Amino acid sequence: MSLKEDDVVLCTVTKIDGTVVFVDITPEGKGSITMSEIAAGRIRNLREYVTVNKKIVCKLLKIQKDNVELSLRRVTAKEHDEVIKKYKDEQTAKTLLNSALKENKAVLEEILKKYSASEFIAQARTNPEILKKFDLKKETEMLQKMFAEKKEKPKKAKQEFILSSTNSSGLTEIREILSIPEINVKYLGSSRFSAEADGKNFKDANHKVDSALLEIEKRSKEKKIHFELKKA
Repeated sequence: MSLKEDDVVLCTVTKIDGTVVFVDITPEGKGSITMSEIAAGRIRNLREYVTVNKKIVCKLLKIQKDNVELSLRRVTAKEHDEVIKKYKDEQTAKTLLNSALKENKAVLEEILKKYSASEFIAQARTNPEILKKFDLKKETEMLQKMFAEKKEKPKKAKQEFILSSTNSSGLTEIREILSIPEINVKYLGSSRFSAEADGKNFKDANHKVDSALLEIEKRSKEKKIHFELKKA
């Protein structure tokens, strides 16, 4: 795995030593998180946020020879959801391949050296020729049937934001600002909203949400209404 700064990765907590949390980075690597990077503000009990064996999503801050410095608090809700969704999709794909190739473990290992399980399934679904590269003549029909049954679900992106006004016509203006058909806006209370969109992939869904938020921000400035993206 080639790690670089600002990567968002899935980690498993391995040890908590004083004010430092140690983690394994999926699929490989080790790192640590200082208390100041666990959450904003004062932390009374570190174990309210992390416990040993818990999976957490972190942002990579700095790479050193023997350690990777990570942050939990700098991960946005959108980044967190993307990483968890990708992890769950990969686990589902591995289960599918394990079931299909349970009599051909050597080939399964060869596939997983070159691809992630979800990548292999995505490519095999659109290009069945890839199955021939791994000499899967016996399993081809079964795999194609399984791929056809497991249809791709639309990917979802979500971002929370704050929209507030002290204007007498504020409620009407906020409704006008949020009238964007490409997204689904939900009121969460206390001037907080969420913008959600579906797409054929995460990039497509995120693009819809980001474009809508740019338009919401623009309209808010024009009407002098407070707009703020909410951190995770």
